[in-house]
Amino acid sequence: MLLLLAIGFVAGIVTALSPCVLPVLPIVLAGGATGRRPLAIVAGIVGSFTVFTLFAAWLLDSLGLPEDLLRNLSIMLLLVVAASLLVPEVEAWLARPLQFLTRRSGGDNGGGVLLGVALGLVFVPCAGPVLAAVTVIAARRDIGLDSFLLTLSYAFGAALPMLAIAFAGARAARPFRANALLVRRVSGTLIAAAAVAIALGADREFQTALPGYTESLQSRFERSERAQRELRALTGGRDPQAATGGGGEGILENYGPAPDFHGIAHWLNSKPLTLSELRGSVVLIDFWTYSCINCLRTLPYIRAWDDRYRGAGLTIVGVHSPEFAFERVESNVRENVRKLGVRYAVALDNDFVTWQSWHNQYWPAKYLIDKRGHVRYFHFGEGEYGKTEEAIRTLLGDDAPAATKLAEESPHGRITPESYLGYSRLDRNTSEPVVHDKPHAYTFPRGLEMSELAFGGVWTVQDERAVAGLSAGLRLQYRAREVHLVLSGKGRVDVLVDGKPERTVRVAEDRLYTLVERPRLGDHLLELRLSPGLAAYAFTFG
Repeated sequence: MLLLLAIGFVAGIVTALSPCVLPVLPIVLAGGATGRRPLAIVAGIVGSFTVFTLFAAWLLDSLGLPEDLLRNLSIMLLLVVAASLLVPEVEAWLARPLQFLTRRSGGDNGGGVLLGVALGLVFVPCAGPVLAAVTVIAARRDIGLDSFLLTLSYAFGAALPMLAIAFAGARAARPFRANALLVRRVSGTLIAAAAVAIALGADREFQTALPGYTESLQSRFERSERAQRELRALTGGRDPQAATGGGGEGILENYGPAPDFHGIAHWLNSKPLTLSELRGSVVLIDFWTYSCINCLRTLPYIRAWDDRYRGAGLTIVGVHSPEFAFERVESNVRENVRKLGVRYAVALDNDFVTWQSWHNQYWPAKYLIDKRGHVRYFHFGEGEYGKTEEAIRTLLGDDAPAATKLAEESPHGRITPESYLGYSRLDRNTSEPVVHDKPHAYTFPRGLEMSELAFGGVWTVQDERAVAGLSAGLRLQYRAREVHLVLSGKGRVDVLVDGKPERTVRVAEDRLYTLVERPRLGDHLLELRLSPGLAAYAFTFG
């Protein structure tokens, strides 16, 4: 926990040095210049930022409000404050709750704290990557001491540069104390300029012009392997070896009664099933989704087990838990089940009710249930097919037919990890910070490090996907033999590898497409040029 708090503190400092705080810094400067005590301002910022961040995440999620609501409110607040400083008539019209922002008596702690509290509300939309975990916890209404302390440490880190700004404002204003009107007008101009810059997106242009120094700092601290491990622990993520207690994978210990199927929207290839009616059979539960390349690689083995052992008492149920919205559509799942040659039962777990009953965390995940209905074996991800088949044969008993002896073809060696393109899970993006849910023109950076990606041209980046616009392109530095991409819509994708044309992919349905197939593992630069209207979801590699 101490490591995570330290990372949160440093991440707060990085955030305060980035252009996203432009709406805040002029007000901090003006607050110090107008006599409010810097320490009181910072105390208000720390307290209100912590509370508002946790509360806002829950409120926006509960009410279904847009994510940019607080950003828009902060811009409106800045403009109102600026108007009150520049135009005396506007100040006279303001309600009392807003007057403390500009007219509290100078030098008092109370005025500084109140100003800081208001700034904490304005600063909420600037929450950086470390607070993503806190936002998830707050949306689940599961706020605990750890998440509260992480938010507080982040706020302290962000407040330190602001404290320096407030002191600088106080010192700079001393020679002008006799001309308070000038100080007010300069402060109002600064605040108005900041608000207009944010509203017009000038802050993003400025950040792009700063060669990505904040991105590199965030990658070093917030996105490091140790930080991600700490964040997963905070949000309840589980390491695969510890997700199910007991003696480990491949050991046929008894993990207790298996949870039944709950919340299934539809059944394919079967009538609705229950585990009680499957007593006497060995049951293999496979959590999967049809656009997941890791899931698709396991299907030849699962189909082979179904063909070989169905008559000997094995029942396979594929629990389809959708990763993307289009995978919730029954007709899409049905069509892909047909194309993939899946003949065993498929349960559509669209609301993840069965997934949560199993406390599952992974695609794919396999659980073996014995004839009494108890979980006896589990495996997460690809591989270990020989061990899984041996476990099936052990539970079936002496009457099991000969083993399939399929060769394992999972990729070996370190390859680029799965890479998502929607802003909710976007990582390793080296272009400018993405604009949520609005078309925006992006520019490719000069170069990419391993496993980094970048947008070029016009894109509308949404929660779980990115929709191509005019001259849309993607670049990705990868290590793999194969590259796959989940796409939807209709159009074409021109694929270039290391600057040379590789192939053209025609997109006509919502599914996983293969972009690159090479015989050997290698390091390459991928560039894609997409037709307007195509939506890209996630890269996977083999």
